[in-house]
Amino acid sequence: MSEPTNVNALFLGPKAENYPFFREMLNYLMDDHAQWRRHFHPDDAPVVTGEEQARPDFLATLQQTREALIELAGNLQIHSTPWFSPRYLGHMNADTLLAANLGYMLTLLYNPNNCAYEGSPATTALEIEVGRHLAALMGYDPQKAWGHITSGGTVANYEAIWMARNLKSFPFAIRAILPDLVAGLDDWQLLNLPTARILDLADRAKEAGLFEEARRHSVRGTGMTGRNLGKILVPQSKHYSWTKAADIFGIGQENLISVPVQDDYRMDVAALKRTIDRLAADRSPILAVVAVCGTTEEGAVDKIHEIVRLRDRYEDRGVSFYLHIDAAYGGYARSLFLDEDGGFMGYNEVGRRHSRQGVLDPDTDWLSTDVYESFKAMPEVDSITVDPHKLGYVPYAAGAVVARDRRIIDLISFFAAYVFEKTDDNPMLLGSYIMEGSKAGAAVAAVWMAHRVVPLNVTGYGRIIGYSIEGAYRFYHSLLAAGPIEVGGRTFEVIPLARPDINIVDYAFHERGNPSLEEMNRLNQAIYAECSYKSGPIYTNDFITSKTALTREEYGETPGAFVAKFGLRSGEWEALGSIYVLRSCILTPYLMGHTTYEAYWANFMGAMGRAISRICEGA
Repeated sequence: MSEPTNVNALFLGPKAENYPFFREMLNYLMDDHAQWRRHFHPDDAPVVTGEEQARPDFLATLQQTREALIELAGNLQIHSTPWFSPRYLGHMNADTLLAANLGYMLTLLYNPNNCAYEGSPATTALEIEVGRHLAALMGYDPQKAWGHITSGGTVANYEAIWMARNLKSFPFAIRAILPDLVAGLDDWQLLNLPTARILDLADRAKEAGLFEEARRHSVRGTGMTGRNLGKILVPQSKHYSWTKAADIFGIGQENLISVPVQDDYRMDVAALKRTIDRLAADRSPILAVVAVCGTTEEGAVDKIHEIVRLRDRYEDRGVSFYLHIDAAYGGYARSLFLDEDGGFMGYNEVGRRHSRQGVLDPDTDWLSTDVYESFKAMPEVDSITVDPHKLGYVPYAAGAVVARDRRIIDLISFFAAYVFEKTDDNPMLLGSYIMEGSKAGAAVAAVWMAHRVVPLNVTGYGRIIGYSIEGAYRFYHSLLAAGPIEVGGRTFEVIPLARPDINIVDYAFHERGNPSLEEMNRLNQAIYAECSYKSGPIYTNDFITSKTALTREEYGETPGAFVAKFGLRSGEWEALGSIYVLRSCILTPYLMGHTTYEAYWANFMGAMGRAISRICEGA
């Protein structure tokens, strides 16, 4: 058994505790890069001479650079958000890994562009390698799967729909050029072929030398005009990128169906089944179903295992759809379940390992069977979005998409990838089957460095994310047990929204006796203003949080159950249809080690009390 990773050695630290090491490595990478330049044809004479460096205009230009840098540094210090601090409890941001930062900075000096191989021979190879890392993390066979780095989860989600759309249209292309392969199948049956069956048909087209012609008869050649490839089913908790994707890919907003969520903000699988039943009865095809592993507003993990079983049952009945997981936020949390060999541990073994290695305190009640089974079922879906720049603790911009069967990229590529060696990825072709053009090789190097230093299992990333989950659970239980805040004879209470599936906690404050949801929303809006950039230079805030609104338009009537907990007037939710909540993404691994948690919590509630006091004084 390998030695677990020391989390405190991975980051610069809230007080720059590891700065001496970081400075040493910065000096190394600058010296190393300078030597690289000097040793490229060392006999070439220097272009910039010592005489020129002494000229007034040369010195003035350097001084302009110095002054601009000082100005930028001051601007950044005043206006930037201190992600590194345990006092930051806002968006999906945290301290970033030393290794990732150093990898990014070193590679930035080489300025590789991972669009074309000749512009990035080093980092393109790293991107192929990182894709395999992420495939293994998701439970896919790295030799059969395909993955790569994108600018973020939005583009990764777009690529998933790109693959699903082209896949869904391909059986009709086969009917146009190789009709014997689909003889006897009507339009409905062609629209409901499973992913593996369609990719097998693509292989047959390749064997016949007709694959390029087939692609010209698919949606990539003929476009969406006159085609109905089906609906996309997403939970109400979906990321906004899915709404944009329906527009960009010509699917249409009316074909994007939101499936209700339950009070825990996971997709209601029974409602999903009802939706599929209705569409099947109407002979209306389903292009894709999207589940979420870590919603951006609540951190909820949909019951992926139940959705997978549902898909399998429908395939037995001749109804098939592409299944994608948007795990942009939660994907890296799968490392909590993997042993040193990449094996997915049994439920009881996970708890024992977490306790034995100090990943989670034994009293932390995080590990539910639903969350466990959901992460276990991830390898059974067609593709997954995962963002290294979220729970991978890598600097922006680094998202990723991973597909279970790499054959699918032939349906979106602009070269015939299949004519090369099938058992390996050809880095020369990377740009032909990705959505983006120019993109930073430095981002890829940052992810590679992170994976090189921090194992993608319970001993590495599992420890970082485990610390953050434990902090979130302590925070959640503290909210449940919190006593009232007394301000000038007025009493205020706080209630959390739902038990977190990962490490996002939503909550709202309310003045006892206040019957109005509108007034309660104003209170929480004012608290957010006091605990965000809106109150002035963010660097002076005691604590920093984020916010969101749970509306009827997005969530139906589900938030009404939360509103009811505050004892407001009957009909308040029905009349307003929106509740404003504070949202804390607790990515920091430092919350539990910040003096003592009890002192941290007392400090937080004291800050909330002072914020409410200022609000009352200004009312």
